[in-house]
Formats: sequence, structure tokens, C-alpha cells
Amino acid sequence: MQSDLLASLRRLSDDELVARVKELVAAERGGVTLMVAHIAELDTRDVHLRAGHGSLYAYCRDVLALSEQEAYNRISVGRAARRFPVLLQMLEDGSLNLPAARLLAPHLTPDNHLSVLERARGRTKAQIEELAAALWPRPDAPSFVRKLPVPASQPGAGWPSSPPPAPPPPETPSRRPEVTALSPDRYKVQVTIGAATLEKLRLAQDLLRHAVPSGDEAVILDRALTALLADLAQKKFAAAENPRPALPARPGSRHIPSEVKRKVWLRDLGRCAFVAATGRRCAERAFLEFHHVEPYAVGGEATLANIQLRCRSHNAYEARLVFGRGHGGAGSVREGDGRYGTVEPPAAAERISSRQRSRTTSQRYSAST
Repeated sequence: MQSDLLASLRRLSDDELVARVKELVAAERGGVTLMVAHIAELDTRDVHLRAGHGSLYAYCRDVLALSEQEAYNRISVGRAARRFPVLLQMLEDGSLNLPAARLLAPHLTPDNHLSVLERARGRTKAQIEELAAALWPRPDAPSFVRKLPVPASQPGAGWPSSPPPAPPPPETPSRRPEVTALSPDRYKVQVTIGAATLEKLRLAQDLLRHAVPSGDEAVILDRALTALLADLAQKKFAAAENPRPALPARPGSRHIPSEVKRKVWLRDLGRCAFVAATGRRCAERAFLEFHHVEPYAVGGEATLANIQLRCRSHNAYEARLVFGRGHGGAGSVREGDGRYGTVEPPAAAERISSRQRSRTTSQRYSAST
């Protein structure tokens, strides 16, 4: 059954697929709003107590099979919605999502709820956290370092065992560093580091005692990041206070001069410069690459006018548009009739004209910023 569903979806055009997804999102929002309203009413009754549960949270988790976070969000927002029904309207029309509403719920009052909710309209959860920190600032978190307990699975914990096998390759940590907005321009950052990194931190504190007598970890981190950024800029763009004049790129060379890289990075503000047909510019800042607007393979030069920043995904996407599915990754591109398949490379003149139109659009955006 599910394989038939997936097969039927592959026959949809892009416009049809997007229309269906939007319908499903609207239906899901409506369902969540109804659920929050029903749980708000359930909270006023003794149903969970008669069922043998000590709290509505336990009832939602054990009987309704909601996750802990789902139960907590719905109960918190439901209780706030009984006092401020406008929350339900904003949940249904998508101007406020459930996690964001839960963040604001404890702070809403009869006097401020309309103004606060209006300021929160359309914002992401991270933006809501910053809004809450600005409206209800918290004091700075104290700096501290503590040793974490050794997991039982590691050697040395519990009963002696046979020598462990060779360690596997390091894996990417499943948890990202925790960043919490406390007040305007103040954040709490929580990370886990190894013993070697801790030793470097202690050494840096000792070497900077004359300048930072308190050894404040936040000050040390700021100075370390400042030095790191200067080092990265020097390595990536040959940045210097008085850079030497760069030699012009040889005709036909793929090499991008450091001076061009520096100017492109500043012009594009360290952000992907891809602009969609709707006018929306990509917001990615990670894994950026230098992109030839007029492809190098058809004569594009490494000049300031022809080089732009692209995130890795958009760089590969534009390569597939020009050279076909087998280039720049395994993904496929859907163009024209809206069906999957290989995109045949257009004629050289046609291709260059297309890229020049793209470059003109992006340059108009850069000029406006």
C-alpha cells in the first residue's frame, strides 16, 4: 500500500506536489489546534484521575501515546489558550507554531498578550527565544567546568573485563551545543569538551592572567575565537592588513585569486547568493563554495563579476541544471514538464545566456543590499 502511494506521488508535477503538501500542512495545523483545544477542556475535568493517572501529562503520555514533549507542549499551550483564545487562531493560520507558543505561554498576561503575540507572529522558535530574552531578560549564567560521569560502557567502569577491541572511528555527537538566549546580546553556551581541550583552556587562562585576572572562560573564549577567525581569514583568503597586489588570473585558469575571494566574500556577506525565481535569497552560511556564474567549462573566468558564493547544495544544483543529473551529486533535477530525468546540456550559447540572466538577477540583489 505505502509503495503504491510513493509510486503515485512520483507521477505528480512539482506544482501538484507542492499544492498537496500545503494542503496537508494546513490540515495538520487544524488538527493540532483541535487537539490543543480538546486537551484544554480535558484539563478542566477529572478524566485522567478516574483513569488512575496522577496528572494529565501522564494520561497524555500513557493513554494517548503522545511523546513527553508533545504532551508538555499541548498541555501548556492549552492552558494558556483558555485564558487567551487568540492563541488557537494563530496556531491554525500558522502565524505561531506550537513550540513557540509554549515558550511564550508562561509570560502572557491580560495586559501584554496581544502585543507580545503580534511581535511573535511568523517568527521561528529561535527568534521567539530571543524575543523572550529581550522582553524578560535573565541574569548571566555563571561560568563553571565540571567533570562528567564515566559511562558504564567505557573501560574502567564496573567490573574488570577483557581488553577492549580497537576503537571505532569517531562519530559526530548526537547533541548540538546548547545555546540559550538570556537577555539582549547575552547567551548561555553549554558544550562538552575532552581533557586535552580543558588543559588548553587552563593554559590559556594562566597565560592571560595579566590581562584577564579572573580567568573568565567567556572572555578567554571570545579572545580565542577572535584569533581563530583572523587565522582562518588569512588561510582561506590570504587576508592581511596590507595585502600584496594580486597577480591577474591567467586566461583559462580555474584558480580564483585570493583578492577575488576576499571581495566576493565581503560582497555576498559570507552567505549563499542563490536567488530563487520568487526573489528569496538562500540564507545558508555553512559549507560555502565559490561558484562560477558562467561555468568554467564553457569559458567562465575567475573574475569578481563571475564568481559568487553558493552553499554546497545550490552549487551542485546549478551544476546539474547545466550539465545534467550525473554532475555535482546523485540527486535529480526536475525542470520543464516537471518529471524526473536527465537534463540534457543545452547549446553553449543558450547555456551562457541562461547563466548571464542568473548573474544579472543576483547582481541586482547584491546592489540592493
